[in-house]
Amino acid sequence: MVDRRRRSLRTALVAEALRVALAGRTRTDPTAGLDIVDLGGGTGGFAVPLAVEGHRVTVVDPSPDALASLERRASDEGVSKLVHGVQGDATDLPQIAGKATADAVLCHGVLEVVDDPVQALQAMASVLRDGGVLSLLVAQRNAVVLARALAGHLTEARTALQDPDGRWGPADPMPRRFDEAAIVAQLAEAGFMVHTVHGVRTFTDLVPAAIVDSEAGAAEALADLDRAASQHPAFRALSPQLHILATR
Repeated sequence: MVDRRRRSLRTALVAEALRVALAGRTRTDPTAGLDIVDLGGGTGGFAVPLAVEGHRVTVVDPSPDALASLERRASDEGVSKLVHGVQGDATDLPQIAGKATADAVLCHGVLEVVDDPVQALQAMASVLRDGGVLSLLVAQRNAVVLARALAGHLTEARTALQDPDGRWGPADPMPRRFDEAAIVAQLAEAGFMVHTVHGVRTFTDLVPAAIVDSEAGAAEALADLDRAASQHPAFRALSPQLHILATR
């Protein structure tokens, strides 16, 4: 229960912003669902709830185990006909989805690990219809600099600050982190227009779990605080993740 509540707090803001963006997508039939591609969607944390809302979701993921879990999850929710899992990665996207076939593409926590971020973004752009929505979630450099410094790892903090990929050293498990200016520039290079940038988990990762789990109303108050801070430039710059909504 505790872990589930924590995960919910971490994804709530992204889910809310995505829902609003999809609601604004123009459709020929207002009652019909959208065609959505979830790149690296894993076990369906976003895909299955979207299918429950009536959207058709193709999940492209390199892990067969994750796709098996996705299939079970979709079946449990009664949306197996709306969720399609395909093994692959960003380079396979145009062949799997087809060009100009999707109303939206989700790319959450994937751009950090691909070989070429701009090439991956161009692949996503190619499968989107005109005006299609990209929901992009990336790890941000500033947060790890602060986290390493507060943990007493001052040399690693400085390394992360200066490293081109925002890594704190050879043992860093994250291949790449971004700052806002760099990722916005890469999106523009791939042909996207950025509409909104939100900071994600600004306070959720800082507030002790004991407070959230023991105090009445703390979880809701924390969600409200993160929501209020998400577009504030000073706090957004310190967020562990950036959520960007863009259109092709």
